[in-house]
Amino acid sequence: MIKVNRRKFCQWISLIGAGVGMAAILDRKNIVSPSTATAIIPPQPPQNSSFPPRQSFSFETVTLDPSGFVIERNSRSAEYYSETLAGLEMIAIPAGTFIMGTPDGEKGDFTGSDKPQRLVKVNSFYLSKYPITQKQWQIVANIPKINRDLNPNPSHFQGDNLPVDSISWYDAIEFCERLARATGRNYRLPSEAQWEYACRAGTTTPFYFGATLTSEFANYYAIKFPYAVERESEFRAKTTPVGSFPPNAFGLYDLHGSLYEWCADPWHRNYKNAPNDDQVWPADPNSTGNRYRVLRGGGWGTELRECRSASRGQFSPDNRYSVLGFRIASS
Repeated sequence: MIKVNRRKFCQWISLIGAGVGMAAILDRKNIVSPSTATAIIPPQPPQNSSFPPRQSFSFETVTLDPSGFVIERNSRSAEYYSETLAGLEMIAIPAGTFIMGTPDGEKGDFTGSDKPQRLVKVNSFYLSKYPITQKQWQIVANIPKINRDLNPNPSHFQGDNLPVDSISWYDAIEFCERLARATGRNYRLPSEAQWEYACRAGTTTPFYFGATLTSEFANYYAIKFPYAVERESEFRAKTTPVGSFPPNAFGLYDLHGSLYEWCADPWHRNYKNAPNDDQVWPADPNSTGNRYRVLRGGGWGTELRECRSASRGQFSPDNRYSVLGFRIASS
């Protein structure tokens, strides 16, 4: 592990992480448009006899105004199955279509990497309710190796119910492969299209909460760089236990802030010629961006614009930072 101060780290991010601001990373040791734009087909979760029986749960979602105050509350329910081996709850994400990317007039895409928008069709799949926790990581890290060793305790911030941090893309792939072999189910990282569709959960606003956020509803660098007209709020400078903030309409938690989440896709500079389905977008053989992988969601040290549903980042797949984590998909 090498140690990098805030200024040096931000310089690295500005050079290679289009869309990854990391406005407030401190010294850390673990470094290595229309309203009809989204159509959700009424819940038809993945049907596969190899999956455990589904269960349902109820939850409340909130919508915020540009000042960060709650203007609406809704009671909802979703279905999931439990993966006994690692204590995972996998949420059934219904099939549907949505407009992927940043719409004209939405602040935050300074590089154009989130454009042009396009209509994307998404098949039903499962996505983990929370980012992978340190306890879940330790369980799977003790399953026999497939391609690479896994440190059972890699995180800078310690706690069983904290999301595991300092995870490289290759580490996340190994985790998925070990869990898949042990359970016989197809675990993997979500594609970038699946991640954004799941994050939005039918919304077309910058955040699934609405127009903006405050630190009451997400973990990010909340003391500077307001996104709308929200009040300055708390900067925690660390991860928070999973499920600390309200979920989206699909019943998924912690998609804005806390930790950046790896996606399966190689990096593309923008969405020009992007596919219109939910599959991993193959690497461009003529691009130098192939060596990077996509990050989504923002982290505990990033300003709010980087936590938007449409915001994209990139990093080298072998880097391990205390703002990097993941969640997993299955189908």
